[in-house]
Amino acid sequence: MGIGFVLARFTRLEYKALSECRTRYDSRIRLIGTAQSRPLAVCRDRGHAVNLALSVALALSDAGSRQSNRAMKLTNEKNQTNAFGWPGIEPRWTHGGKDGVGTAYAASSRIWFTLWNGIVTEVYYPTVDRPQLRDLQYLITDGKSFFHEEKRNLESKLEHLLDQRVGYRYTNSDPAGHYAIVKEIITDPHLACVLQHTKLTGDESFVSKLRLYALCAPHLEVGGRGNNGYVARVAGRTVLVAERKGTWLALAATIPFSHVSCGYVGSSDGWTDLAGNFQMDWEFDKAPDGNIALTGELDLTGTREFTLGLAFGNSQHHAVSTLFQSLSTPFTEHCKRYAEQWARSSVCILPLEQASGDGGNLYHTSFNLLRAHEDKSFPGAFIASLSIPWGEAVGDEDQGGYHLVWTRDMVNSANAMLAAGDCTTPLRALIYLNVSQRENGGFAQNFWIDGEPYWRGVQLDEVAFPILLAWRLQGEKALQDFDPYPMVLRAAAYLVRHGPMTPQERWEEVSGYSPSTLASNIAALICAACFARERDDEATATYLEEYADFLECHVESWTVTTEGTLLPGVTRHYLRILPERADNHTPAEDPNQGDIAIANRAPGARSVFPAKQVVDAGFLELVRHGVRRADDPIIVDSLKVVDAVLKVDTPFGPCWRRYNHDGYGQRDDGGPFVGWGRGRAWPLLTGERGHYELAAGHDAKPFVRAMESLASPTGLLPEQAWDGPDQPHVYMYCGKPTGSAMPLMWAHAEYIKLLRSVHDGKVSDLIADVAKRYLGDRANLRLFEVWKFTRQVRSVKRGYVLRIQAQASFRLHWSGDEWQTVKDTSSSNTTLGVDFVDIPILAAQQAPIRFTFFWTTSNSWEGRDYLVSVP
Repeated sequence: MGIGFVLARFTRLEYKALSECRTRYDSRIRLIGTAQSRPLAVCRDRGHAVNLALSVALALSDAGSRQSNRAMKLTNEKNQTNAFGWPGIEPRWTHGGKDGVGTAYAASSRIWFTLWNGIVTEVYYPTVDRPQLRDLQYLITDGKSFFHEEKRNLESKLEHLLDQRVGYRYTNSDPAGHYAIVKEIITDPHLACVLQHTKLTGDESFVSKLRLYALCAPHLEVGGRGNNGYVARVAGRTVLVAERKGTWLALAATIPFSHVSCGYVGSSDGWTDLAGNFQMDWEFDKAPDGNIALTGELDLTGTREFTLGLAFGNSQHHAVSTLFQSLSTPFTEHCKRYAEQWARSSVCILPLEQASGDGGNLYHTSFNLLRAHEDKSFPGAFIASLSIPWGEAVGDEDQGGYHLVWTRDMVNSANAMLAAGDCTTPLRALIYLNVSQRENGGFAQNFWIDGEPYWRGVQLDEVAFPILLAWRLQGEKALQDFDPYPMVLRAAAYLVRHGPMTPQERWEEVSGYSPSTLASNIAALICAACFARERDDEATATYLEEYADFLECHVESWTVTTEGTLLPGVTRHYLRILPERADNHTPAEDPNQGDIAIANRAPGARSVFPAKQVVDAGFLELVRHGVRRADDPIIVDSLKVVDAVLKVDTPFGPCWRRYNHDGYGQRDDGGPFVGWGRGRAWPLLTGERGHYELAAGHDAKPFVRAMESLASPTGLLPEQAWDGPDQPHVYMYCGKPTGSAMPLMWAHAEYIKLLRSVHDGKVSDLIADVAKRYLGDRANLRLFEVWKFTRQVRSVKRGYVLRIQAQASFRLHWSGDEWQTVKDTSSSNTTLGVDFVDIPILAAQQAPIRFTFFWTTSNSWEGRDYLVSVP
């Protein structure tokens, strides 16, 4: 057992605490594998524990590896030295709230970077859903008296490097004012390499004594475990490389490394090495199969200005070749081409900055961020965010993060770009969705960009949204030669077969009848009917419209309680959702009854509440799409309840929580969400409210300004903003980002669409055909009740049409007078894989409708009777 076994039990934070304590030099120990003796660090709080750990380590060292002090060895030489402390501490990702994200616009540069707190964090390669790096930062010491790491010890200032807002300049300053590190960060315009132009500045007498180290933590192939680190010598240059599952990383600079090492995080890595005595004592050539870090000291003898490159490839040769190619071109040339690419991409967007309150800053940032989240190998694939929410608390067990495709988020992104005047990119998105559609017409809850599902849930709004995107593109005459109708028809058929109850609503937690899901489904079915009618398929068009009518005439009876207690004087309002089990084929459908189980509640906290006491603002989607008027009395009353229960007045403007009792968010003490927390305010909901206010004839500009103020200084909108009292010790301030995802593309999309709506004076997402049908003359609309095997409705009202449908041809054997008379009615078929029989329920009807099925294809009877009462 080696010393690393014991040292690995101490976390980075513990080592950091030790390094910040006073160090006594009255006793010295020699660590196995080091180049020289090191002082024993003793701290008032942890001194005894560390002394004990080191004593045990020394006692155990005879059984461990006896690595001698020797010069740096290279991967192409024999007798390489291996780092101790395998496999390193448990790996984690980094903070989910980013300061910036960037990529070149060119498709050949298949790499994306993220920034947080002064450093480069997750880097994605070769696709936008594959993070390959935890972080890359500098360590600074004078070799004698202090040790700094950028992200913890320096004061960071970030600004845009380019007008296009996807290149950045960090100025990381010593709090004492002795020195600063200025970093300009972009990617190679054509290759998979992150470039970080670095300049060390400050008082010459102080800076001349500094030593600068690059510390790189690979998390290759979406994981911190099992990484392999090496020191390589290629073409006379020393390069740090890492590999996992065939993906390689290479790190070097335009100046050489004077010392290099590979180590296990928390045991033998460069941070741990330098934190002890401010010297780089360990120089290990290999650190195989663990959570590793690569460390290289930059040789500053000739210059303090250089470019650090981090390249990737599918072999060591590929990664190093890419690295050398990128470093051979002056950074100024790269920067010029990088800016030119992005400038060309935005030349034709609409001047929506006229509707903004910040001169278009957030508008242009949002537009370029949306484009930066598109993959370059799978054109049209847009992920939700280049982030891993609360990544500092997330390890290899959660590979998804938000770097996945959700069709809801993706279609919102595409619609935002369409609102900004870009018709080409949304078409790519639609084509990608067309290919990603499942054989049954549905879409996975979320998926990797190659179409492989990640979570396996089903959300009916995510099936509806691609239909809405197709309809909008057709309205803009932007479909070119692409025909979306087969996709539209399959998706519409899925909604008919599997609705109206959704297995999950837009918050991805509960099954049942959701106002927001119903709004999207109704709108999508009307749009699909438009497609069918344009192809002279009147029968399909009529069927889809009538199924939409069935959903529309049940919205209130499914999702409005008449026994509300949340706001005195308001008893009638929309629910968040009427919960029903997806496998319950005879649901009660009573919004005054039933309980809802809230996810992510704290241990021991109440998690089940009456459904009528849990609300969100999802019903506003009914107004957005044209299903209900903005002045509908129930909508107005529901907003009063939402504002009383969910509204947060931040210093930057109003914001709203998702729903009451939400547990998905930062904990009350400012700690990260780990299984439970408290749902915070979502800026995208400020945008949704702005759309409603515009539809109601009110001024929406205050909501535009609120979203602009809720953005970070670099124009990134968070998923959630802190809504509690300021807690400076954990950097939580009211209205400022929490540790969840930032930037969230759904929020940026909502902002752009709100700008377009304000610019035009009307809601950009309003669907004219839906509004015409449900907000205009309704005299010709029939009322429907639908019975199907997955929803065996218990009763039907007089004046309705009872539609009995199944997914096979049948003859309905039925009676409306207790079998005194019997009728046999053959089903009508559709192009959607659904057959149906309609039974009008007259005003005089008293007896229930009894029926059974004769299946014509198999020439067999169902074998049981069914009943629908007429109360």
